[in-house]
Amino acid sequence: MARRALYERGYSIRAAARTLNYDPAFLSRVLNGRQRASPRLARALDDLLGTGGALVGTLPGEDDRARLARGTANPSRLDGGTVDAIAGVLAAYRRLDDTMPPRSVIPAVLAQTKEVMRLLKGARGPHRDRLAETASEFVQFAGWLFAQERQDREAVRLLGEAVELADDTGNGTLAAQALNFRGYLARQQGSAQGVARWYSAAAFTPGAHPAQRLGDLLQAAAGLAELGSRDDALRLVEHAERLTDEAAALPPPDTAYWLTPEFNRLNMGLASLGLGRYADAVDHITAGLSGLPEELRSAPWTGEHRAALRRAQEAR
Repeated sequence: MARRALYERGYSIRAAARTLNYDPAFLSRVLNGRQRASPRLARALDDLLGTGGALVGTLPGEDDRARLARGTANPSRLDGGTVDAIAGVLAAYRRLDDTMPPRSVIPAVLAQTKEVMRLLKGARGPHRDRLAETASEFVQFAGWLFAQERQDREAVRLLGEAVELADDTGNGTLAAQALNFRGYLARQQGSAQGVARWYSAAAFTPGAHPAQRLGDLLQAAAGLAELGSRDDALRLVEHAERLTDEAAALPPPDTAYWLTPEFNRLNMGLASLGLGRYADAVDHITAGLSGLPEELRSAPWTGEHRAALRRAQEAR
């Protein structure tokens, strides 16, 4: 990932080594997978690439490496520390999605996902379900990355697998999030019917978090409005508005940590745009973008919201 990110930002390995004050041959060995990266080097790369500590987060510490080695060698004796270590690596990858192009993250995430799924097949005992939930989140994250890159067939396959894994443990928030990503993909495909279908399915998934339901209802409303079903769209918006206080009173779910009240202003903006309420759309999307944490404001996935804002401004 670091090699790809350096390339994306115009750095050769030699230029990066000079900037970081590292030996070029050593840096080349690390970036080409022939030598383990140290936390010090990962932190230096984080600083150079502006990835906010996410690269160093993908490196398990010595204790976690030992746990992962034991768990990989004997999945039937899985312990909670191993699951925590895997979840920590996933969290770091998700932070990288906010700063790096998806194509730079996909190869590493796929490799990790395959390893986690292999571990899950042999897992037994009281921590197996937690690992299944982490595996579902890994798979859905991979599907999200492929959806952003418009590799639609692979995205659909992975998101469907993520729903099955979530259902296996009865985790409604994970299932709802995978269905939400299907709605995102439908929007990229220009399918208003798909937008209405998948976001509605996410909103009414048993166990979905109120903040998820709120955002999904608004995005389903946008799809219905585009289809000309204005009355149905308005009913969904009203339903979403009744969830506002309940959603704001709870912390967002871990699987959708970005679903703050400010983020859902973006979804209200999309619904307003679909309903032709252009001034409201401008207000909501502008507030939603400005309310994002600073490190997220330039994330690749904000591009569609900026495009929606421009359409609303032009139509106002």
